Amino acid sequence: MTPKKRVTIHDHALEAGIFRRRAIFTFLCVVALFGVLLTNLYHLQVTSHADYTTRADDNRIRVTPVAPSRGLIFDRNGVLLAENQPIFSLELTPEKVKDVPGTLKQLAEILPISAEEQEDFLEALKFHRRFKPLTVKNNLNEDEVALFSVNQHRFPGVRIEAGLKRFYPHGELLTHVLGFVGKINAKDRTALEKADRWSDYAASKDIGKQGVEKYYENLLHGKPGHLEEEVNNRGRTIRTLRTVPPEPGQDLYLTLDINLQRKAMELLSGRRGTIVAMDPRDGGILALVSSPSYDPNLFVQGISSKNYSDLLNDKSRPLINRATQGLYSPASTIKPLMALLGLEEQVISERTRIFDPGYWQMPGVERKWRDWKKWGHGYVDVYSAIVESCDIFFYDMVSKMGIDKVAAFMTQFGFGDSTGVDIFEEAAGIMPSSDWKRIRHNQPWYPGDTISVGIGQGYWTASPLQLAHSTAVLANRGKRFVPHLLKAMKDKSAKIERPPEQLPPIELKNPRNWEIINEAMRQTAHKSRFTDASYTAAMKTGTAQVFSVAQDAKYDHDKVAEHLRDNALIVAYAPFEEPRIVLSVVLENAGWGGANAGPVARAMLDEFMLHEQWKAQP
Repeated sequence: MTPKKRVTIHDHALEAGIFRRRAIFTFLCVVALFGVLLTNLYHLQVTSHADYTTRADDNRIRVTPVAPSRGLIFDRNGVLLAENQPIFSLELTPEKVKDVPGTLKQLAEILPISAEEQEDFLEALKFHRRFKPLTVKNNLNEDEVALFSVNQHRFPGVRIEAGLKRFYPHGELLTHVLGFVGKINAKDRTALEKADRWSDYAASKDIGKQGVEKYYENLLHGKPGHLEEEVNNRGRTIRTLRTVPPEPGQDLYLTLDINLQRKAMELLSGRRGTIVAMDPRDGGILALVSSPSYDPNLFVQGISSKNYSDLLNDKSRPLINRATQGLYSPASTIKPLMALLGLEEQVISERTRIFDPGYWQMPGVERKWRDWKKWGHGYVDVYSAIVESCDIFFYDMVSKMGIDKVAAFMTQFGFGDSTGVDIFEEAAGIMPSSDWKRIRHNQPWYPGDTISVGIGQGYWTASPLQLAHSTAVLANRGKRFVPHLLKAMKDKSAKIERPPEQLPPIELKNPRNWEIINEAMRQTAHKSRFTDASYTAAMKTGTAQVFSVAQDAKYDHDKVAEHLRDNALIVAYAPFEEPRIVLSVVLENAGWGGANAGPVARAMLDEFMLHEQWKAQP
């Protein structure tokens, strides 16, 4: 018997309710999704419109910074001292090259890239961002540029870059004054970021490293420009949209005279030493030479490890600027200033005379301080003490004054502190005092220490620039100027003269004392080196001991090792009536000051005083 089929009874009301709820839920989901879509569209089109427009333009528009042309440097007469020359360099972008070492070897097959240069490049690559190009070889000539251009298709990621590089036409003649520029390193970048100037170097690779180039970097560098280009999705330029030209750096005119500078270098002729010439009327430096020197162009292109090591290990220390960083005992060159202090303190007078038997003893002390002249000078006054450089006169005088009076007086002439010259490479030297020795050596100051300082020996050290500066103050009768190298600067609009910086003058209790000391220096000059000169000069020589000689020992120049021989010094100025040039000369280990430094000073003053160019100047 077949069972009957069951009949399902539907609840239409229930089913209608379920459908209605599902439809409403679905509709709400659709509305919510449309709401999210509309919200996103509003965000894209309205809220973030500017941001996404900028992003789109960044993909479409490429902004390339353009480096400014570095300012030129001239001497006082407009002779070019530092210029910019066109240069071609080979650059490699690491992220675009699969095998950098292999690529370097292939490049070396067509271009003269040494193994050392390849090693230097790979070493520099360790600290370089891979997306930025790095120089493989600088200063390519036209033939090398043409040869690479023919083979460029073989080297993706390698290109020739044209630009301007600093060039110093006078080579080693001005190295210690001008300094040089070099590649920007991590230390330079940190300093620029700290000064909020890193953006100015977006297109620059070089920065001033020493000398005038470093001191006046802000003036010389200029402001970068930029180039806006429309590019396609492959980075190829479609068209140029906008060009903002860079602002070139300012040109600088220095107080130096290249002819006087060259004469100074010729007189040193490779010897270790320095010559500083200064105009006492405003503190402008006329010549500043340190010998031996080196070619600064080596550093501009990136000096090799071997060349730098040779300079660093050279016993003659060519990297040191002896004029500002070399510290020497001033020796007898400071005797005029010491006598000036004695007159001011009334320890001596113009008529004071003492007897010099060849030695001096402190009361109650057995030791004898010797004069340079074994049998002494007999009776001497302030004039003959300076002319004959009598040590005994100054031993006796300084023992009565004490070290602290000496230190306080000499500080006014710039000893023991930097002069403020406009290069960073300057040493302050030492102007000793009782407090200085207590702090430096944790020892008391002894009377015997004062005796040595009285003739410019002992703890006292000074740079040749300080000696020139102090002599200028003496020649000016107390008027003081800060030594400087910058005479004027010129931008695209005008040339601006830089006024000299004048310091408060030194005022003596008795102004007559200036005349006494300067007259003694005039007599010194015209009883020795300037007897036949057609102009009137003033001078004082000095012979500085490099090491101490025992009391009973005798100094023998020929038997002493060269590096232990005395230094020869001289300070001088001319013309005596209205000084226009002040000199300081230091010759290391040359021996007697008058015999060795004297002829150099005479030749320099002759060059200045007898040259038509200088005679015509006011």
